[in-house]
Amino acid sequence: MTKMEVLDLIAKHAREILPDLHQYQFNASDRLVDLGANSVDRAEIAMLVQESLGLSVSRIELFGPKNIGDLADLFLQKLHVA
Repeated sequence: MTKMEVLDLIAKHAREILPDLHQYQFNASDRLVDLGANSVDRAEIAMLVQESLGLSVSRIELFGPKNIGDLADLFLQKLHVA
């Protein structure tokens, strides 16, 4: 899986949770909080992505990424370790 595929997966689940972003073109530098996602929304998006990828990432690790590009990198790193 590529970083672009993981970014697309994050965008897909973000659109499911935040319907106002249906037409939004996501960039790796986007921060979910800046796009209107509250803490519950962000946790749900992360959970959905993890389920889609068959991963389990600790909550502490999920606090590290500053934007969705960093989040995609974290998921990719976990995929390569699994």
